[in-house]
Amino acid sequence: MAVIVPADKSVAALEGIHLYHGDISNCSMRVRMTLSEKGLRWTSHHLDLKLKENVSDAYFGINPNGLVPTLIDNGVVHIESNDIIDYLDETYPEPSLRPAGDEDGMLEWLHLAAAIHVPAVKPYVYATKMQKKLKKTAEEQERYDALQKNRELKTFHARHAGGSELGEADIASARETLGACFDKLENALEGRRWIMGDRFTLADISWIPVHFVLVGCGYPIEPYPNVSRWAAAHRDRESYREGILKWCPDFSKV
Repeated sequence: MAVIVPADKSVAALEGIHLYHGDISNCSMRVRMTLSEKGLRWTSHHLDLKLKENVSDAYFGINPNGLVPTLIDNGVVHIESNDIIDYLDETYPEPSLRPAGDEDGMLEWLHLAAAIHVPAVKPYVYATKMQKKLKKTAEEQERYDALQKNRELKTFHARHAGGSELGEADIASARETLGACFDKLENALEGRRWIMGDRFTLADISWIPVHFVLVGCGYPIEPYPNVSRWAAAHRDRESYREGILKWCPDFSKV
């Protein structure tokens, strides 16, 4: 469980649930969906990622990685979206978002989504859509480098700093990783409505934002009919509308 003590101690005074999030962030989407499924009231602190509002002394004082989302529950700071949704389901257990059995299997899906985020999801999204829109000036890059201490994130963003860009090799590498994951998801969904069976769980919440964002970047989902059927089933859920579509109706138009 990713609980941290932030540099900004003032957030310890916040009462209730507060969420620092970005509209187009797939990681933020899964937390908003979980809050909706739970029927929990929360205070929104929206950061416009396209304006780089997360790259500031103030926000790095709350989340040392400068990433969204950050959840603060009665003054306790939680980071890493898959850890956050697991925390919410444990702390606010009704309605449950766990399977009747094989909880370990569900957690493996959460861990997989977290594991591929920087190596595959971010490179694909940046290379196909976002890097030109999020290009930093030399001054902005200097500020980011001074604030960011996470080596993995620093290395990733250095790959598209200045005149550098992620390109076809990065897309090909990302697609190889993503393809293996979608093969696994396609097989898991054979004969099932949801990833873990008949019950909608955190596994579905963890993966549907990945699908939504990647499809919006042109990722070819046609080879995966079970995944497409599963994705379409989310359209009937209020949490999908509240957690994703309300904030980002169409990622292809971002």
